[in-house]
Amino acid sequence: MGSRAAALVDWGTAVQTGRRVGGGGPPTAAVERARMREDLAEVVPYAETLIQEFTGLSTNGGFRSRPWLMSRSEWIGANVNGLQRLLEPLAARVLPEGTPRSDLRRKALGAQVGGLLGYVSRKVLGQYDAFLPPDDDGLLYFVGPNLIEVERRFELPRRDFRLWVSIHEVTHRVQFGATPWLRGYLEALIGRYLETVQVDSRQVMAQIRRAADAVRAGADWRGMNGILLLMNDEQRGLFARMQSLMTLLEGHASYVMNAVGESRVEDLDRMRGALHQRRRSGGVEKVFQQAIGFETKVKQYASGERFVRQVVTDAGMDKFNRVWLEEANLPRPEEIEEPGRWVGRVAGT
Repeated sequence: MGSRAAALVDWGTAVQTGRRVGGGGPPTAAVERARMREDLAEVVPYAETLIQEFTGLSTNGGFRSRPWLMSRSEWIGANVNGLQRLLEPLAARVLPEGTPRSDLRRKALGAQVGGLLGYVSRKVLGQYDAFLPPDDDGLLYFVGPNLIEVERRFELPRRDFRLWVSIHEVTHRVQFGATPWLRGYLEALIGRYLETVQVDSRQVMAQIRRAADAVRAGADWRGMNGILLLMNDEQRGLFARMQSLMTLLEGHASYVMNAVGESRVEDLDRMRGALHQRRRSGGVEKVFQQAIGFETKVKQYASGERFVRQVVTDAGMDKFNRVWLEEANLPRPEEIEEPGRWVGRVAGT
């Protein structure tokens, strides 16, 4: 891309490593892939209609939601491109024009990025990318091999499972389409966080020493706690706001997915059980999931869904939808666990 991000990371190595780790998935006949494309082309716009009717949210005249059925390799490539765009400001600060960069370091970092993406490519079923160019508005990713793998393993009804997964991803698209300020708010949070990342070696070592002192004093260093220990106060504040937002978005999508699915999807309980069983892991994989924050993502679904369900039960959908009106109405970290506090602050007036 001729970017500073390309000087920081060997993205070709990232893609190659990701493809090796991700693998190809289960063998699938061409006719089965064609049937999946047809199913998704039907259920994705149908899901958008159901979601708009249930939530009262509208995408304000944007493009209709539409699916892109991808291989694991294609999903990795799309997310590598997204990471390049995201890391460009940080890379420009870390490596100003003309700064030499070791090819070995670039390849090593590329291999790490690729390994993580390769692992996630085996898990993800669908994805909404909030930062696609305007021409791609409404485009949703679906990883075909993973959908087929789950359907075969748990003997799920194909169209209903694909509709159920589509409802979750289309809900994200509706969230951003109905809330014009949301994309810019999230982008600003990420940008501000990246601006705080230390590039001075002395400051980095000072943060490491503070984290080590905290661990010696008894602080929990496992999973995401270890990452939080390495942050300064400003970073922790920004991270908490990002986590609260993502918990809201994932929880709302899960709530809508399950509520709409109750009347539109067969064998819903079996599908829920299948995804729960698929997420379970043990041994080395569980440790790895803790290290990369995978378990935190799963917890976001549960705590966010509890928040949304409680608010809708107590105040109704119309008052819950005040959350999308302005930044000040987003739930604060402490309100996620105590929905009544948000209702009193935002929906009770």
